[in-house]
Amino acid sequence: MAVKTYIKNTFGKWRWVLYSVGLLIVLSLLGFMFILLGGRFVVDDQHFVFSESTVLETEDGNEVVKLYDENRTYVPLETVPEHVVDAFLAIEDHRFYDHSGVDFWAVGRAFYRDITTWSKAEGASTITQQLVKNTALTNDQTWMRKTKEVMGAIYLERQRSKDEILEYYLNEIYFGNGIYGVEEASQTFFSKSVSELSISEGALLAAMPRAPNYYSPINNEERALERRDLVIERMYQIGMLDAETARHEQGKTLGLNLGETKESPWLSSYIDLVLDELEDNYHLSREEIYTGGYRVTVGLDPKAQEIAYQRMQQEEFFQGSQEGVEGATVILDQETGVVRAAIGGREHNRGDLNRVNVKRQPGSTFKPLAVYGPALEESLYHPYTLLTDEPIDFGNYNPRNVDQTYDGEVTMYDALKDSKNVPAVALLDEIGVEQGLSYLRDLGFNIEDQGLSVALGGLEDGVSPLHMAALYRTFAQGGEYIEPYTILQVENRHGERLDSPEPEVGRLFSEQTSWYLTRMLEGVVTEGTAAGGQYPKEFAGKTGSTQHPHHDGGVRDAWFVGFNPNYTVASWIGYDVSDEDHYLTAGSRMPTALVDTIMTDLDDVRGFQASFSLPEHVDDLEPPVRLPEITDLTANVSLGFLDGLYVDLNWSDDTDERINYDIYREIDGEVEKIGTVTGESRYRVRQVQMINNPSYYVVPVNPLNGEEGEQSNRDSAF
Repeated sequence: MAVKTYIKNTFGKWRWVLYSVGLLIVLSLLGFMFILLGGRFVVDDQHFVFSESTVLETEDGNEVVKLYDENRTYVPLETVPEHVVDAFLAIEDHRFYDHSGVDFWAVGRAFYRDITTWSKAEGASTITQQLVKNTALTNDQTWMRKTKEVMGAIYLERQRSKDEILEYYLNEIYFGNGIYGVEEASQTFFSKSVSELSISEGALLAAMPRAPNYYSPINNEERALERRDLVIERMYQIGMLDAETARHEQGKTLGLNLGETKESPWLSSYIDLVLDELEDNYHLSREEIYTGGYRVTVGLDPKAQEIAYQRMQQEEFFQGSQEGVEGATVILDQETGVVRAAIGGREHNRGDLNRVNVKRQPGSTFKPLAVYGPALEESLYHPYTLLTDEPIDFGNYNPRNVDQTYDGEVTMYDALKDSKNVPAVALLDEIGVEQGLSYLRDLGFNIEDQGLSVALGGLEDGVSPLHMAALYRTFAQGGEYIEPYTILQVENRHGERLDSPEPEVGRLFSEQTSWYLTRMLEGVVTEGTAAGGQYPKEFAGKTGSTQHPHHDGGVRDAWFVGFNPNYTVASWIGYDVSDEDHYLTAGSRMPTALVDTIMTDLDDVRGFQASFSLPEHVDDLEPPVRLPEITDLTANVSLGFLDGLYVDLNWSDDTDERINYDIYREIDGEVEKIGTVTGESRYRVRQVQMINNPSYYVVPVNPLNGEEGEQSNRDSAF
């Protein structure tokens, strides 16, 4: 009884202590379960899908630019040398492989400092905790944030292996100046991959994450060197390095080899085209492009891009009534149709108005597309077909040649060469506007204009420089049209190639028509409105300009579109807004000269093909026949032993042996054609008539179209 009473009294005396201990154990178990289970609400798998830089590169693998929110190139742990990993472990968490996410001894020390100093000082964070903080939490120094950090670290260690966590950490850490991860840091500070780093170089990178800007070797080399040596000392103290190696590595300089930061303002227009194409054709949002770690191979010719940009800075090509004359130049590859260069403005920045895509009235550059090409597709017309060249009123439309001169009749070749307006409008009137535009509409160009002003490029909406280049490219490619594109292939961060849409392909004109137009446009460059350039090889193209609506004699849009066997280039010059005060003071000679200098410069680098190649099964176009003016015809009587009496007609020799010469005799006002010779400058009249003293003259005739030249002077033999 006494024992029971003693036990009862003793339990009664200590029961609150026992209850308290039990409660503490229960609460501890609940707290432990809360930490274990609560971590899943702190850490999410998506936190470890890191933002990676998307890289644009050329076909030969040269990097063009990186696009990123965070400048990072992810690398697997096995590519990071052991001594680089050791450097990070030594200075940040040398017990990393021994703890379960939290180093409780270190936590205790840090907690004691927090209590004694009544502050929230950082410290005691393992690599796992740092990873959780950097990916899932804020940088607020609060006990609640630290609690979440511990919860997340313990949870993460139960979900991922140590090597996985270390790989995430090495790719996530920030090195200042927008640099994330050891690979990008290595490229930035040493211009080589992390796999090539020495011990001292790895130690320098490990020295930085604690305070990236403070320990940055760019900001303070002395401070960075001191911190690097501390890392090496820590590696020695915990047995990662022997004394000799540690001393040797500490004796090295920082050995920086900073990657060059090149300012490339000429790239912005091209990059904008690539970004648009990634969105439209690959359905990637801008956020995904800047964070997804894609490798995009583009068709850029960096030299062409830079040359075009530099030439577009020259004021001589941009003459206007006010400052702010703008321009756009685009270069396409003849064979593939890929965009090799694109300048969307003289000082274009990413996201600005990209003028290579802005529709403008194309002026006379539209004539081959809407008039001469469609006419040649019909069997009734040929490059040397004669067209009307005299003032004509087409109802309310009264086109006139720019120089106000008219030849009565002119070949299609010469009408294009000299950019005559009336023959183009008259020809479109013959074939019909619907027929003229049908070829472009078949390619998807939504041109709703109905009037004859279409012949001169007077369109409601116009055509962009990019599409003008694409259309002219067809002439040397047998009529095949390819929708312009910049991207050759796209790979995701895992090296898997994305499905790429095939470029849209169609046909503008037949092979024969396209070749005829190529030859005719060569004539524009050699002897027409685009003559006088310095480019030394075969080149074809067309000038164009549009009249300013508010200033008589002013120009609104100035164009040149041309091509050689390798590249097609289109250039537009003008104001973004043309009002009474803004007009060009020169016309198409500006873009013509601009393109000439670009192609001449580029030929020095690329060595373009010298001449166009005649396609198989296509008839070449004979050079135009130029009829001579004969003013020195002579008629002389001669007597031959066998021929008897005859009259010798002679005139100046002409180099074109294709010309026919019709010989005429006139007696008392009656004219008789008595013969024809080809490629000769003499004719023998054997049936001599001495009565009434006949006179003779010659008329040159173009064998390609029957065009007759002016009559020669007359001469008599008696």
